[in-house]
Amino acid sequence: MSSQREYAIHRAPILTPAFYGVLLVVLIGMGLVAYRYAVGVGAVSNLSNGYPWGIWLSYDVATGSAIACGGYVLAVTVYVLNNFKYHTMVRSAVLASMFGYSLAGLSVMVDIGRYWNSYSFFVPSRMNPNSALFEVALCIMAYCVVLILEYLPAVFEKFADEDANKSPKLVEFGKKWEKRFSKALFVIVAIGATLPTMHQSSLGTLYVLMGYKLDPMWQTGLLPLLFLSNAYIMGFAIAAFETVLSTRLLKRPFEEEIVDLSKVIPFIVFFWLIVRVIAVTLNGGWSNAFAFTGRSIWFWLEILLVLIPSLMILFCRYAKSESGIFLTGMLLLIGGGMYRIGVYNVGFNPGDEYHMYFPSLAEFLITVGFVAIEILGYMVLVKLTPVLPNLEKHGHKH
Repeated sequence: MSSQREYAIHRAPILTPAFYGVLLVVLIGMGLVAYRYAVGVGAVSNLSNGYPWGIWLSYDVATGSAIACGGYVLAVTVYVLNNFKYHTMVRSAVLASMFGYSLAGLSVMVDIGRYWNSYSFFVPSRMNPNSALFEVALCIMAYCVVLILEYLPAVFEKFADEDANKSPKLVEFGKKWEKRFSKALFVIVAIGATLPTMHQSSLGTLYVLMGYKLDPMWQTGLLPLLFLSNAYIMGFAIAAFETVLSTRLLKRPFEEEIVDLSKVIPFIVFFWLIVRVIAVTLNGGWSNAFAFTGRSIWFWLEILLVLIPSLMILFCRYAKSESGIFLTGMLLLIGGGMYRIGVYNVGFNPGDEYHMYFPSLAEFLITVGFVAIEILGYMVLVKLTPVLPNLEKHGHKH
């Protein structure tokens, strides 16, 4: 039966040199997390009263959750827009999103100074439902649950395809819940398509509230729309980038469907750029953009790094190749991430009395450690559960 499945387990050793290399990065990062809890957040970060949100929020949460939108945009494409041509790519994107969003939520606990008060979020009398941050936290937690539910069919398929003579109860359990989930999956996906729409826009709303403290190159009432469209850009970009990366690292055939899927990226980018130009114009930010400062250079870089790969996808044949898809996806991720970091860190100025924030080495290493956990988890689970497209079913030879 497994040979007829749409997805298959990637049969390869788990304990490889790459596994141990990534594990070492994880251990370094988590060791620093333990040190942070032992001595306090001030000892390992450059955060201050003026800059209470650093790279752990701007990258791990704001940018990391956008990078993890691959599962979101593919679910919308396949189930909402009814384009099942890309269905085989969904499960891999969902797995990456599951790790990305879960680790984004966990990294917040590293950033919070008084983390022992975090239980207040779950106490009705201490909640603040009028807070944009409350809505972000609620939706991200709910979406983590949805992503786990979307991934569970892979676990049930693995159980269902076990040897019935050795594990009859496990096989029966897998078949039973596989059937149940197949009926409920559309509802789960529908909920999953709603939650990121809410919290991605709210991540922009948070910095609308910063008012004059955010440079006019980034400050605008259109931030919710800009963040949502940016999430779509990065979601499609990570789907392309991740597909080529897994193809190379796992030595699998190139999935041609990603070439067609990437064609939608330029149109989302052009929409985002039009809204961005309107926002900067209405807010009087062009004088700052042409001031040749560090902030203005950052502003133009983030625009060029999404515009250039979009033009490549439209007009350059190289962008349709495996290496071209990899390059354009990487550039879009960098440019899209720079925009979010630009809003959260680069464009933010709490006052001249505070020194400009720049992450400490420990902040960087902890962030890299969380990214390494995501990579390690993906490497292991594609070899334990059916996540990647079945090569036999799709006409490829092992």
